[in-house]
Amino acid sequence: MKRKMKIGIIGCGLIGQKRAKAATSQGHAVSIVADLDLTRANACAAGLHGARASGRWQDVVAADIDAVIVATTHDMLAPIALAAAEAGLHIIVEKPAAREADELIPVIAAAERSEIVVKVGFNHRFHPAMLKARDIVDSGALGPLLYVRGRYGHGGRSGYDKEWRCQPEISGGGELIDQGSHLIDLSRWFLGEFPHVFGMAKTYFWNIAVDDNCFLGLRTDAGQVAWLHASWTEWKNLFCFEIFGRDGKLQIDGLGGSYGIERLCHYRMLPGMGPPETTIWEYPFPDSSWDLEFRDFAEAIAEKRRPNGDIYDAKANLEIIGAVYGGEQA
Repeated sequence: MKRKMKIGIIGCGLIGQKRAKAATSQGHAVSIVADLDLTRANACAAGLHGARASGRWQDVVAADIDAVIVATTHDMLAPIALAAAEAGLHIIVEKPAAREADELIPVIAAAERSEIVVKVGFNHRFHPAMLKARDIVDSGALGPLLYVRGRYGHGGRSGYDKEWRCQPEISGGGELIDQGSHLIDLSRWFLGEFPHVFGMAKTYFWNIAVDDNCFLGLRTDAGQVAWLHASWTEWKNLFCFEIFGRDGKLQIDGLGGSYGIERLCHYRMLPGMGPPETTIWEYPFPDSSWDLEFRDFAEAIAEKRRPNGDIYDAKANLEIIGAVYGGEQA
């Protein structure tokens, strides 16, 4: 039986609370939580047996715990992860893990010195439809992969332009670093590295200093392409990710809730071509990705292996984002 861990939570918003629930549902104990808003920290702690609350993240890093979950604004992700790594704590840090790739260099160095696991919150890898798609791809049923196509977006909300995600000094960017991070990560997970990057980060609707739409063309050395669009002007929330192979196609639609039911369609090309043979799986709510991702984190610690979606993946992701924002594209 794997050892149960003592966990600390830094950032008690929606994501921090989801992470806490995933940890405790698997028998781990949340010992301490922290948030700049002490009222929110107290509210979070009240729902966790035996947890204490603090208004200082430093109290969590200094606590007698095994692992820490960092779910703050983007500007604080890397500094807190660095302090946690130097303290020898295992870490889940929310994506994108930093505002730019260079912020992760000292985090990686500290993690390697401390020999700890640093999982990055790429929970989309753990949606059941995406895990099933991964199994199908690995089975060879699609044949050699050709390209992927992804669309992801929502329409914001009243006052969205005043939120921290629209302040570049805090967020590091707009929709590209927000939902675009998930599309890039999923594309890398299926196709590998993208040394060739073309992209545009544009602002069409919101009166903000960051992008509300991004368009990406990513290419592997083998010529496979990821064609991606992430948007804060989608109006009707949308998620669609398609994987094309020589012998068939996978299409994942929806993430549950306002994005619609999560669904995977497998289209098998027949010898005579024409209409494909089709199999459809549906995965109703609740969203199990948080539980599955935490389980992988705990197993990676126990097995002394890299987790599925880690600090190295986050750095590669941010290098692509930085190339688009900086205009250094090939």
